[in-house]
Amino acid sequence: MFRNASRPNRWSVFAVGCVAALGIAAAAVPAAAASALDGDDRYTAQEIHTFLEDFYGEQGPGDFARTYGISPHLKEKVAGNPEFDVLLCAQNIPSSIDIGPVTTAQSARVGWATVSTYWNGGSDKADFTAYVDLDATRPIQLLDVDCGSEG
Repeated sequence: MFRNASRPNRWSVFAVGCVAALGIAAAAVPAAAASALDGDDRYTAQEIHTFLEDFYGEQGPGDFARTYGISPHLKEKVAGNPEFDVLLCAQNIPSSIDIGPVTTAQSARVGWATVSTYWNGGSDKADFTAYVDLDATRPIQLLDVDCGSEG
């Protein structure tokens, strides 16, 4: 003979588990969001440096970065220069890229860093400045690029 033991319904156990998991995830979201901001809802120099490293990668921004990682103003600048890669200040793909130290101007709500591109196996180097919006209430984006002037 089988004993008829009381067992909890599988669905109620599943529902309780899901609610608990959602509660833990919901509690973690504000903590994660708070860590991305400094006291004034601005990105930090380290966060900007990480963004620029991810944005430029080893040899330049990919399609996703070019589509979603730049400001509307910069998109117009890129579209207006089809023969020149505005984001790299070049016409070709560099052999490697380095991001220099980031400077932030809290009052101007902008941060910037020197981006160094290396060409011909690293024997030639070119620098330009990349500007990033500090407003951490929005997704981080590249605001502008200053290729400088040669000569």
